Amino acid sequence: MNFNIKPVSDELKEKLQSIIDFKTKPLGSLGKLEQVALKICLIQNSLKPKLIKPTIIVFAGDHGIVKEGVSAYPPEVTFQMVYNFLSGGAAINTFCRQNGIDIKIVDAGVNFDFPKDDKLINAKIGKGTNNFLNGHAMSKKECLDSISKGAEIVEKVKSDGCNIIGFGDMGIGNTSSASIIMSAICDFPIENCVGKGTGLNDAKVKSKKEVLSKALKNYSGNRDPINILSYFGGFEIAMLCGAMLKAAELKMVILIDGFIVSSALLIASRLYHSVLEYCIFTHQSGEQGHEKMLKFLGAEPLVNLNMRLGEGTGVAVTYPIIESAVNFFNEMASFEKAGVNNRE
Repeated sequence: MNFNIKPVSDELKEKLQSIIDFKTKPLGSLGKLEQVALKICLIQNSLKPKLIKPTIIVFAGDHGIVKEGVSAYPPEVTFQMVYNFLSGGAAINTFCRQNGIDIKIVDAGVNFDFPKDDKLINAKIGKGTNNFLNGHAMSKKECLDSISKGAEIVEKVKSDGCNIIGFGDMGIGNTSSASIIMSAICDFPIENCVGKGTGLNDAKVKSKKEVLSKALKNYSGNRDPINILSYFGGFEIAMLCGAMLKAAELKMVILIDGFIVSSALLIASRLYHSVLEYCIFTHQSGEQGHEKMLKFLGAEPLVNLNMRLGEGTGVAVTYPIIESAVNFFNEMASFEKAGVNNRE
């Protein structure tokens, strides 16, 4: 598992900032749009940024930890939702259609045998992970295979012309994996990382914290990110990690969704810190640990809509903001061109 991720060049930074500053507006008045425009230009190393074939890849996988009652929904919902994605009936489908985003669905490790379907990418590593309360969720080989698969899928998307990519997730029980990864990587108490997930009541949240606390105590490994990922992760989380790393290597703009996707980025950034330079954080999730996770990553999200659905919905909903940033940079006149007096 080797990626060649180069830091984003800042050779154009001064010129780009000057272009932004001399648009027909008060200095800094477009707020975060100015930051987004600058970041995209730097990633693309261009004075003419373009968004080509925006794509969201949704990785789906099942989790053995659901046997401990950590989710409000039964595990069958994972495969049922994959069918919903394929038929175009989920929230992510709606928002992708609305905003002209291509969507790809990946079976990373769902506990179900899907019939062959051209709309479903079969990357199944196994039929769900093991219960990490009792040991490793997956072997190290399965973890590395998942990372490689995620990278492979992104490479294909890039070869089709895409230069801006977002990621989503589906997997009953995956907030448990994300919470414990966050605790292990960030060294936060597990209580500060666990939320309601799919809608647990207070008693169930308390029980979830107890289960995850016990699982963390049972872990005798070190802080190596691959060890943490293979012990607590999901196949979809590991694939997300590989997908992000490959996207950064290919100098794509990476749009980060919510809690689950950010937990994969925690691992990815521990492996290759420069991956963060290619990321735009689209929203702050309503899942209580996400705010702390974003702060740990030094990230400022574009919006907070109190969403906690996953699927990549935060990416899809905020994509018009990304477009606005690029459009103002490319199309808005400068003071000089418009014949408008600048401030004295």
